Amino acid sequence: MRSIWNGAISFGLVTIPIKLVNATENHAISFRQIHTEDSGRIRYRKVCELEDREVGQDEIGKAYEDADGSIIPITDEDLSHLPIPTARTIEIVAFVPADRIDPLQMGAAYYLAAGGTPAAKPYTLLREALKRSDKVAIAKYALRGRERLGMLRVVGDAIVMHGLLWPDEVRTPEGIAPDTDVTIRDKELDLADALMDTLGEVDLKDLHDEYREALEEVIAAKAAGEVPPETPAPAADGKVLDLMAALENSVRAARESRGTPTGEAEVRPLRGRAAPKETGGKKTTKATPGKTATARKSTSRADEGTKKTAAPAKSTAKKTTATSKKTTATAKDTAKKPAPKKTPSRKRSA
Repeated sequence: MRSIWNGAISFGLVTIPIKLVNATENHAISFRQIHTEDSGRIRYRKVCELEDREVGQDEIGKAYEDADGSIIPITDEDLSHLPIPTARTIEIVAFVPADRIDPLQMGAAYYLAAGGTPAAKPYTLLREALKRSDKVAIAKYALRGRERLGMLRVVGDAIVMHGLLWPDEVRTPEGIAPDTDVTIRDKELDLADALMDTLGEVDLKDLHDEYREALEEVIAAKAAGEVPPETPAPAADGKVLDLMAALENSVRAARESRGTPTGEAEVRPLRGRAAPKETGGKKTTKATPGKTATARKSTSRADEGTKKTAAPAKSTAKKTTATSKKTTATAKDTAKKPAPKKTPSRKRSA
């Protein structure tokens, strides 16, 4: 990797020669502007307004435009004499816990490579000190014509510097949050937690740019003279009438997509409907209309069968009475005999 800046880290009285290397790269597909009629390239030419002619890069310099429109030229020599100590030095000013840094401030990332063999030991010293302290270093440095704020931390065996915005460059979120009073119920929070648990964690290495891959397929198809693949039709979005229903459906869909058993559906009242009351610890359930009608028919048929069998039952009543008298007499004789003693059963220990 090619370095974009050479300098040194100032760590108290310790100086560490380093090289600054970009830690990230952009894989986005870039387009060119063309003339739609003949596909000719559209280019931007740098033209001097006073002479009305195109000028080369070696003729272009820097200048500051004042409020009244006047131009103040600034040369590279002017910038090299700026009265700041960070012109070629990353000056560490403090060590703070990592959670002290607001992610809103973090910008581009750079690897800090040791600049030669003499820098190996002080470089390693700073790296190990950062590891043991579990802190990050706050530093100031100058790059591309301005002084910047940076954060140094350890990644593997290398030191990484993240460019930071100055605190006054981060806007406050005024007027961003809803200004209406909203009440969140515990059941809604429980379902939101269940949805978060179902989605779970993800290895960031498994994520990839699907838009770029689809764009590459379109470019490849156009280059081969084929018809580009069509975009799949988006799923129809139903109108969400109730937040609870939307959360329940989201949890169910997330579990199904991950192959997790959904289990029994949990019935929760929709907004504006009262929950069924409980009596004596037992839930009251409403009978289904279809099942109620069937139950009534089966009951009426059973009553008719009972009436038909009632007459034969009268004829057999006399026989049953005679038999019961004999049984009663036998029971009296048996009662006179002493009953055998019962042996108490021993309990088995588990």
